Amino acid sequence: MANFQDQNLTCRDCGKPFIWTASEQEFYQQKGFQNAPVRCPACRALKKARMDGNRGGMSSGQSFPITCATCGKTDTVPFEPKGNRPVLCKDCFRKQRETA
Repeated sequence: MANFQDQNLTCRDCGKPFIWTASEQEFYQQKGFQNAPVRCPACRALKKARMDGNRGGMSSGQSFPITCATCGKTDTVPFEPKGNRPVLCKDCFRKQRETA
């Protein structure tokens, strides 16, 4: 069992110092993480929120109308179609995923 001690680190984003606690280090080891965090908890939360928003998930609440490229039905999708790829309605998307 490793003997962890609190470490003082500096956030890559905001430059502020933060403490990486012994219990956090133990958690990282249990999860198999190899590297120490590079962002403070506040900047990690901001980055996570930005990443969640960029995934096009329904959490943003925005939806865009489409016409399905397969069946022609109108539907909405949680991302803005770019026009360079066919967009499917929920039913056709689900059917395509089941056969893939």
